[in-house]
Amino acid sequence: MLYPKKISKIVLVIQTFNQSNFKIVCDTLAAGDADLAAIITTCGYPPMWSRLNTFETLVHIILEQQVSLASALSALNKLKERIQEITPARVLLLTDDELRACFFSRQKTAYVRYLAEAIVSGYINLESLAGLPDENIRAQLTALKGIGNWTVDIFLMFVLHCADIFPAGDLAAINALKRVKGVTQSTCREQAAAIAEKWKPYRTIATMILWHFYLASPKPSK
Repeated sequence: MLYPKKISKIVLVIQTFNQSNFKIVCDTLAAGDADLAAIITTCGYPPMWSRLNTFETLVHIILEQQVSLASALSALNKLKERIQEITPARVLLLTDDELRACFFSRQKTAYVRYLAEAIVSGYINLESLAGLPDENIRAQLTALKGIGNWTVDIFLMFVLHCADIFPAGDLAAINALKRVKGVTQSTCREQAAAIAEKWKPYRTIATMILWHFYLASPKPSK
């Protein structure tokens, strides 16, 4: 096993990750967890999923709520095709019918409008969120209708690169964890989150390894 060779390169616990330390953290996790090590050995390192800190990104994450990634991307691209640049001001110029023509559900039409209005009014400043503690970011964003903990988790993980987030509401992560750890399908989210405690302070990167496994593996038959 080669993983321990890189552990010494992380002297202090990192709060955020980037391209220069991402694989080192993967190796650190693998050195302490044989199941994660097996994923990296079999599937390679996971992508370091990352998105820009923009209104468009939050719209994208909202669209991804409880639907396939392909469906969400289709709606985002349809919106981009209509207004070219996805900004709060341009979205607010669209009627509900125009947003529905972009494959937005009634609920997500309302959610995106609330977000756009919050940014235009100055209630939310996405750039300033980057300097706040995680709990403050969560409090500000979840105060908006349609933004719950899963949406904030993905924002913290993909946009701000916070190193220690486990999205307990993410079905792909939960199902991958169950398969990797060999626990029963009846294991609840709270129990899965408790298992993930072992991966502190790098639960975000552990989750990305789980997603990588989930995407690379054939789905079990029902």
